[in-house]
Amino acid sequence: MGLFSRRGRKAAEDVDEPQVGTADDTGTAAGAPGTEAADAVDADGTADAGKEQGRAAHLEDGPYDASDAPDEERIDLGGIQVPGIDGLELRMEVDQRTNAVTGANLVLGGSSLQVQAFAAPKTSGLWDEVRTSLRDSVVGQGGTAETRPGPFGTELITRLPVKRSDGRTGYRPARFLGVDGPRWFLRAILTGKALGDAAQAKEFETLISRLVVVRGHEAMAPQELIPLHLPGERVAPNTAAPDELLDPLARGPEITQIG
Repeated sequence: MGLFSRRGRKAAEDVDEPQVGTADDTGTAAGAPGTEAADAVDADGTADAGKEQGRAAHLEDGPYDASDAPDEERIDLGGIQVPGIDGLELRMEVDQRTNAVTGANLVLGGSSLQVQAFAAPKTSGLWDEVRTSLRDSVVGQGGTAETRPGPFGTELITRLPVKRSDGRTGYRPARFLGVDGPRWFLRAILTGKALGDAAQAKEFETLISRLVVVRGHEAMAPQELIPLHLPGERVAPNTAAPDELLDPLARGPEITQIG
């Protein structure tokens, strides 16, 4: 396990990304589907392949609810528990206004997986709604967003426009994965080399399948962030900022190292 770091709330990136294209690019992100994605979607624009098929051999049965997680040594972050993996660096995002932990970034081999867990209704999941909102937001900002079937069901590949240092417009690719659990929703955002490296992508998929979500029994509004804390820290329930709801486009801010 690598060092622990702590993030503020300013937007920035510190992991290796596939090279972003300029404004006249027409291709998709490295490793992301192009026209082939259209062949896998249903009439409503979503892709259900993978939901009912057997799991790939590199995956475990998670992400797990705390009530049915197998015994394994994990790092306790409150609402999420992360398995210890050689070479994995854990970086926490902290709201500098409230000091509340708002997300965890799992960094491995030049790629980063941001994970957050949210409360969900008892009777329905959130991923379909969140995915639609995310897609509309990205397209509305001039980016591209495509659905494709993935190991956990439908996922979203986005390319969000960013201003480059030379003044030209580039596109930052990301892979959004969502998993609906019992009264919780886990969102994962993969960026970096794993977008174009199938072997590394599988490493992160395996990691997601080993995560544990600890929803707790407290009453929470749908899309409310399940509280997190720093490794080894203990906090009272529901200490997340009251306005900390699911933001489809929220990404990792700047890093301040601790420890």
